[in-house]
Amino acid sequence: MQDDPSDRKAFYALFDTSIGFCGLAWNGRGVVGVQLPEDDASRTRSRLAKRFPGSSEAPPPPAIQAIIADVIALLQGEARDLSAVPLDLEGVPDLHRRVYDVARTIPPGRVLTYGEIASRLGIDNARLIGQALGKNPFAIIVPCHRVVAAGGKLGGFSANGGGMTKRRLLAIEGARRDDGPTLLDLLS
Repeated sequence: MQDDPSDRKAFYALFDTSIGFCGLAWNGRGVVGVQLPEDDASRTRSRLAKRFPGSSEAPPPPAIQAIIADVIALLQGEARDLSAVPLDLEGVPDLHRRVYDVARTIPPGRVLTYGEIASRLGIDNARLIGQALGKNPFAIIVPCHRVVAAGGKLGGFSANGGGMTKRRLLAIEGARRDDGPTLLDLLS
C-alpha cells in the first residue's frame, strides 16, 4: 500500500471547552495533536500553527467534529472513552507509543502511577514513563493527566498551567485510585 502524501497535510480547529479554547490538529491518517488552552484563543491558535508548520485552520470534517464533541463533554465531567480515536503516530518513538497505549486504557476518573505503567511495560525506570508523557502530543486523548507519582503525589504536567492544569483535569473527572476518597482529597 502506497503512503499518500496528501494524508499528511495537517489542519487544525479551535474549540471552546470548560477550561478554555483548546485545539485539535488532524490529517488524513488521524489526530496529530491536541493543544490545551494557552492564555487566550489567539495564543492557542499560534501554538498550534507553530507545532504543525504548514498546517491550516479549517472546519473539522464530521469524524473530527465527533472527537471534538467528546473532548468537550469529557472536559465538562462526562465520562467519554477516547481510546479508539485514530492517532497519527508517525515520528513517535516506540517506547512513547507503548506508554501512550497503556495510558489510553486508564478510564476517566481513575489514575495509574508512573511506576505502575513502567511495571506493565516491563521497564525498571518510572522516569522514562514521565519523560514519554511529558512529550505527549495528544493530551486528553492520551490522558497523561491520569498518570501520577507514587505516594499520592501529583507528578509533573507539561501543558500551560502545569500542575494546576493537571489538578483541574483530575478534579473535573473526580479522579480516584479506588472507591475511597478522591485523589484530590488525598492531595489536599
